[in-house]
Amino acid sequence: MKVRIQKISSAALYVMLVVTLIILGLFYFGGETPVAQRVVADTSMSEPLQTDTLIYWMYVLLVATVVVTLLGALYKFVAGLIDSPLAAVKSLIGLILLAAVMVISWNVGSGEPLKMPAYDGTENVYEWLKLTDMFLYTIYVLMGVLILLMLFFGVAKKFK
Repeated sequence: MKVRIQKISSAALYVMLVVTLIILGLFYFGGETPVAQRVVADTSMSEPLQTDTLIYWMYVLLVATVVVTLLGALYKFVAGLIDSPLAAVKSLIGLILLAAVMVISWNVGSGEPLKMPAYDGTENVYEWLKLTDMFLYTIYVLMGVLILLMLFFGVAKKFK
């Protein structure tokens, strides 16, 4: 069973790598967007023709990563629930802490519209600003926890 899963995941990795390389090749060598169609404020700046394709491919990879991660976590939780219900419930502590950090960072985030010259978009609104702050603060907290854990385990390893 394990060999079959390794073959499938290796094939998926190579397919994603090839598609990524093709899209990157189109992005870097596919030419420029005509000046009349550019969406940048300063039309003298270059804008690769395949920018949207690259961004959409990154969205696909992000969604695939989130879906596979959630399905794997759900599978592991259900399998753990069958074997040891208490250990499975304890495994949710990290998820509960992450949700708490996200709720706190949502409440801390600012929803005040930004003053941006030459921007007429629709994303400079309360909900998007709060969401962006939530993600940024959550990343900051997770990076801080990561650094503290690296330091702690590095020091703890020296004393073993």
